[in-house]
Amino acid sequence: MRTVIFRSIAPYLTSLMVLFSIFVLLRGHNEPGGGFIGGLIAASALAIYGIACGVAPVRRAIYFHPMGIAAFGLFMSAMSGVLSMLAGVPYMTGLWIYPKLFGVEVPLSTVLTFDIGVYLVVVGAISSIALALEERDRD
Repeated sequence: MRTVIFRSIAPYLTSLMVLFSIFVLLRGHNEPGGGFIGGLIAASALAIYGIACGVAPVRRAIYFHPMGIAAFGLFMSAMSGVLSMLAGVPYMTGLWIYPKLFGVEVPLSTVLTFDIGVYLVVVGAISSIALALEERDRD
C-alpha cells in the first residue's frame, strides 16, 4: 500500500502522532495516559512511516538503533527508583522538586523520569519489531 497519497501524507501524520504521543506522555499521572500508551502511539507513527516510505528512512529518522533506545529507557526507569533509595525512602517512591524556570514554578518528579523511561522502552521495542517485520516483508 505505497500509493502516492499515502506516501505524501505519512510524514505529516507521523509528526502529528509523535507530538500527540508526547502530549499523552506528559499528562500521564494526572489524567489517562502515560509512558506506555504514549510509546504505543509513537511506535505506531513510526510503523506508518515505515509502511509508506520504507525501513531505511525510518532508521535515518530515529538515528539510534531501536533496541538502544529501549535499553536507555530501561536504564532511565531503573535510575528513577535508585534516586529514591539515595534519598532514604523506599525504592520507586516519587520524589518532587520545584525549580523556577523564567519565573514559573515547574514541578519535576522521579515519576516523570520513570514514565519517560517506559515511553522509550515501548518505542524502542515495538519499533524494532515493526522494522524487522517490514524488512522481512520487503524481501
